[in-house]
Amino acid sequence: MVMTLPFEVGLVVRDLEAMERFYCDVLGCRAEHRSRVPASVAGPAGLGGELTVVWLRVPSGGCVKLILPRSAPVSAHVAALPARRPGLSYITFHVDDMGPVVAALPAAGARPLSDPVVVQAHGRRISFWADPEGNVVELVDARGHDPVSGHSN
Repeated sequence: MVMTLPFEVGLVVRDLEAMERFYCDVLGCRAEHRSRVPASVAGPAGLGGELTVVWLRVPSGGCVKLILPRSAPVSAHVAALPARRPGLSYITFHVDDMGPVVAALPAAGARPLSDPVVVQAHGRRISFWADPEGNVVELVDARGHDPVSGHSN
């Protein structure tokens, strides 16, 4: 496996504007993109309902994604989270081929959070996993098909 882009970290927030100001004004991040993720994408990927996401570029590389759930308050998601923590936090790794990684994760003690395990979204494949301690990891692969299950989306 070869990492293809710097890492991204996703943080669920209650006040999107205040957190955007904090990360930009205090830590020097730069807002690059704002998007609504519909429930039709977020649900199958294991993220719940509709979300608003703001991508903040970290000066040294990488990205912080601020995530505001739109369908329910953050506290309503607590019971559904693997680590029983408020909010949804995950680390994103961009890889050139997710197939070998997805195949190796169960033996390493990880469990998939999405059904299907690999989800097609915006021309990319994504897969969410809980690591052995319950931290959420997202894999992103720019390929437009899923060789893991043997079919194209």
